[in-house]
Amino acid sequence: MSGETELSNLIKGMKPQLQAGEYVFCTLPDNQIPKDVQPICIFREVEGTTLIITKQEADRLFIPYSFVAAWITLTVHSSLEAVGLTAAISGELTKAGISC
Repeated sequence: MSGETELSNLIKGMKPQLQAGEYVFCTLPDNQIPKDVQPICIFREVEGTTLIITKQEADRLFIPYSFVAAWITLTVHSSLEAVGLTAAISGELTKAGISC
């Protein structure tokens, strides 16, 4: 299923929703990832594997992190080929003094 590519349609169609909870990015060597971790997202980089998990889970498992974030879902089906959505959203968050 292809997503929307037109920026104006994406912006008009989205209904941002703040997800409950606090979230953290944790980067660990592959051999140090706890077996019982429940990541929201995992991605591998040269410096290690980064997990996005709840702050509560990181604290429970004693996984270090340095930044606590919120999770906003835009609720719009965007194409990976769409241009400008990330810039538009980050620009608005910048105006509000929110890092992203």
